[in-house]
Formats: sequence, structure tokens, C-alpha cells
Amino acid sequence: MAELRRNLMDSGDRELRAVLEELGHPRVLVMGDMILDHYVWGQAERVSCESPALVLRAGCEEVRLGGAASVASLLRGLEAEVSVAGVIGNDAAGHQLRRLLQDQGIEQTALCCDSHRPTTRKQRFLGQVQEGLAQQLLRIDHEERQEVSKDLEESLSQHVIRQLGVCDVLLISDYAKGVCTPGLLGKVLSAAKRQHVPVLVDPAPRANYGRYRAAELLLPNRREAEQALGTSIRTPQDAWIAGWKLCVRYDLPAMLVKLDRDGMVLVQPAGGSQWLSTVPRRVQDVTGGGDMVLAVAGLCRAAEVPWEQAAALANVAAGLEVERLGVTPVTRAEIILELWHQERHERGKYVTQDEMTELAKCYRRTNQRVVFTNGCFDLLHAGHVLCLQEAACRGDVLVVAVNNDRSVRRLKGEGRPIIPEADRLALVAALECVTHVLLFDEETPHELLWRIRPDVLVKGGTYSQEQVVGREVVEEYGGQVCITKKRADLSTTGLLKTLRNMPVRPMANGLGIG
Repeated sequence: MAELRRNLMDSGDRELRAVLEELGHPRVLVMGDMILDHYVWGQAERVSCESPALVLRAGCEEVRLGGAASVASLLRGLEAEVSVAGVIGNDAAGHQLRRLLQDQGIEQTALCCDSHRPTTRKQRFLGQVQEGLAQQLLRIDHEERQEVSKDLEESLSQHVIRQLGVCDVLLISDYAKGVCTPGLLGKVLSAAKRQHVPVLVDPAPRANYGRYRAAELLLPNRREAEQALGTSIRTPQDAWIAGWKLCVRYDLPAMLVKLDRDGMVLVQPAGGSQWLSTVPRRVQDVTGGGDMVLAVAGLCRAAEVPWEQAAALANVAAGLEVERLGVTPVTRAEIILELWHQERHERGKYVTQDEMTELAKCYRRTNQRVVFTNGCFDLLHAGHVLCLQEAACRGDVLVVAVNNDRSVRRLKGEGRPIIPEADRLALVAALECVTHVLLFDEETPHELLWRIRPDVLVKGGTYSQEQVVGREVVEEYGGQVCITKKRADLSTTGLLKTLRNMPVRPMANGLGIG
């Protein structure tokens, strides 16, 4: 066995962004247990006088796609073309599930109806205590776990095999609700192998993975891998050993073991293995994290992305998912922005003009308001700081373009700047209110404004609206121009004048300062 390597997600973030941007819109077939998630939200106000139980004052209710259907929903959020195969009941929950699939543009030709069994429904009651996060208080499962009939199994397998001819990858989401029978899996996996369609499986908690033979990748969580191997998994190294043994036992080429807060471990007996650690997060709900891993891994496999990169992207997406309550789609733009933010921890806030152009597109796609301002920022003073803080309040992201040394000399004359561009960039970037900084050489920010297209252009209070350079550009594409409050007696010119007029006083060590 090769040594387990830890993927620290450093310079590889740039490659991952490129991979995500070039995935296209692959066709994905999701087969498995269709579930309707029913949420009841309210306020947990007190303990009942009838029994030691919380009283939930119900507020709103919501239904979402769950199980294999949630994988399909997450894939739609990731811009894939999706169809589903599974079984629902002829009941209200089944009709709701069909409507949700239709609303999201998910094809459901291979969705079979069994009037003798209910649609699987998970009812969750969530209560908020004072100003805290909503907590799940109770879950009620409405389900039938017996295997579907042989007739329904045969009908479903025929539907799936026909769909294989027009899909790029098959994802199997097995929640042990009776749909993924050994007979169905055997027929489907054999057909997929004949048609060269890759198969990824999120397995049910089982002691025997034999029914998943011929899959390219299994994605068990910690508990499922422990049950399949009959041993405990406490560390990533344990997960690597367990995954390697399971791959050998069932002749599987790869396994991705999900370890919640410890990240995940990619095991490839014939190649490299790696541990993908997590970024510390405020976890709100682990529901949907595993479904997101399957969705992203499948999307990547459809585009023939190597497992290492697919696992890294899935790890990032799952981290975003668990910060949300319930299964909620994560977009490609949000994953790209997360990769940018992770890389920013390594290299700081500085970006190139090309990078900022792409970042701005992602911010717009995630409905974040981009604010832009520019200047020389030579001798950064309180006026600059107050202006930037006020600018940041105008939106979600503050981009500051700093004139390079050459353009400052053109604007201010010889002897300026006092502070070189690298130091000016560092000073501006050190302000908490600033999201990104970049250098520019042009006399005006017109080209930058056309490329970045900020929602708001902000200038300091010494300007009028008519004097703002770039105003015409921003207003032409529908943006807004704002002037910050005027800060009296705060300017670089005034500060320089004061410094030049200060006498040089001798010091004890023979040096002098002005």
C-alpha cells in the first residue's frame, strides 16, 4: 500500500477552478430511493407541562427533494442535465415529489409508481431557541423497507438500461428503502459495463458490498465503511486501510471514504491515495453533505476529470453544503468563490485584473453586490480608511484598484509616490473592510470598470458626481455612483505639506526625524 498523502489544497485551487469552469453540462442518470423531505419550522418556547418534552410553536412548512431525488436536485444546481430512476407511491407525497422534479427540470421517465407502497417521506421538526440556530428536535420516517416486487424490479431495470444509452454517468443512491435490490443492481451494473457508462455508488449501511461490484467508485461514510469491514475507523489512516481492504475484497478500482469533520480519504489500490482535510466551518446541518459529494464526483466523472480533482471539488462543495440548513443546491460559482477564498488565505487579497474579472462574474452569479473604488493611496491616512469603510457598507464585496508607481508619477509628478506600490497594496489589503486589491497602470479606471462591471462605484467626499472619473461607464451599464461623506482636513497633499514644514529635531543617537 502506498503512503497516504494529505492534499493541502494550495496552488491546486487554480487548476480546480479551471476544471469546474470547463465541465460543460453532462447528462447524469440518478437511480435509487426517492424521498420527500418535509420540514416544519417553529419556535421551541418551553417544556410541556404534560411530559418532559419541548413545545414547538409551529411556523412555516416546506417540502424538498430527498434521497436520490436530492442528488438529482444538487446536480441541477451544478448545471447538469439530469434524469431519475426509482419508485414512488400513488399518494400525495408522490405527487408532490413529481411536481418538485418537474419544477427543477429533472426528467422522470424512469420513475415508477407502486400503488401498494407509500412514498418515502422524512418529516423533520426544527425549533429555534431565542436567537440561536434552528435545531432538529424530531424526525418521523414514513416508509416501506421491503424490496420492490419482481415485476417492478424488471420494469425499472428496463427503464434504466434504455436511459443508459443517452447518459454520461450513472449515480446510485442506496438508502436501503427497498429499491436497490441485488437483482436490479446486477442487471443495471452489467448493462452499464457493456455500454461503457461509469457507475458511482453511495452505498447503504450493509455488511456485504458484493451487490455493488462493477462500480467505479464507492462513497461510504465512516459508519458505513465500519459496518462493511467490521472494524472502527477513528483516523484518516484507519479509513485508508479500511478502504484499501474493501477495494481488494470486492475488486473495486476506487473508494472515497467520507469522514465528516475529518474530511475524506480517496483510496486507489492501483494508484495514489490521499486525505482531503476540511476547512473549519460553522456546521449548521450535515444533511445533504454526502449527497453533495456524490453529485460533484459524478459530475466530474462524466467529464472524465481525474479522481483526485473530483474528490477535492466534492470536499469543497460538501463543506459549503453543511453550512446550510437542509439539502440546498450549491452552484458552481459558489464553489469557485470558495476556492478563491481558500487560496486567498495563502497569498492574501491581491488579484490580477484577469482574475478580478472572473471573480466579479462569480459574485454576480451568487447575487453579491460588488463595490469598486480606486486611487493612489500614497501615505494611507484616516480619510482613506473612513472612505473605504463607508464604501464597504454599500455592498458585499469591496474591490480597491491602486495606481501603480508609474501612473502615480504621471498623475502627481516626480517625487511621488512616497510609498512604493507593493507597500501601498499591502497597507490597503490590511484593512478588514477590503476584499480584493489590484494594481492598474491606466490614467483612468474606464477599462477596469468595463471588465469588472461593479454594481457601485465609490469616490471620496471631495468629488462631486460629475467629477467622478468612470461615472459615465458605470451608469451606462446600469450601475450606481456614490460619494462618501466629506472628511475635512484629511488629504495626502495636506499631510505631506505638514510633514515638510516640520523641523528636524536631533536625537540622542545623532539621528534626526521630521
